[in-house]
This record gives sequence, C-alpha cells and structure tokens, in this order.
Amino acid sequence: MLVFGKAALIGLCIGLIWGVGCALVLLYSIYLAGYRKAVQDSFASDQPERFKKTAKSYSIQMLGRRHQFTSVRSKM
Repeated sequence: MLVFGKAALIGLCIGLIWGVGCALVLLYSIYLAGYRKAVQDSFASDQPERFKKTAKSYSIQMLGRRHQFTSVRSKM
C-alpha cells in the first residue's frame, strides 16, 4: 500500500504541474494572438472602424451603469 501511495503522490504532482503548464501555455497563446493585437490597435493613431464601434458601445454601457449607481447613492 505504501508503494501505491508514493506512486499516486508522484503522479498527482506531475499531473498538477502538467495541467498548470498547459493552462499557462494556453493563456500565453491567447495573449500572443489576440490581446497583443488589440492593445496595438488601441494605441494606433488611425484606429480601425471595429475598434471605434466597440469603444463607443462600451463607453455608452459604462455611462449607463455609472448613472444607475449614482442615482442609487443619491436616494440613500
């Protein structure tokens, strides 16, 4: 039983290391593919039309939320 316990512990450690490593690789590949390009587009002097449209809709949503929170605070 002790031998199986050691083997299971070693397997668990290797599995956790492998899983965390795979997750980090996946996150890094997402960063390399999309996030980096999005950040570059946001700092560009001539921004793409899609970026402008998304930024505008996001700012409208945030203004609505901000107004909603300020009206709740004023009622207190």
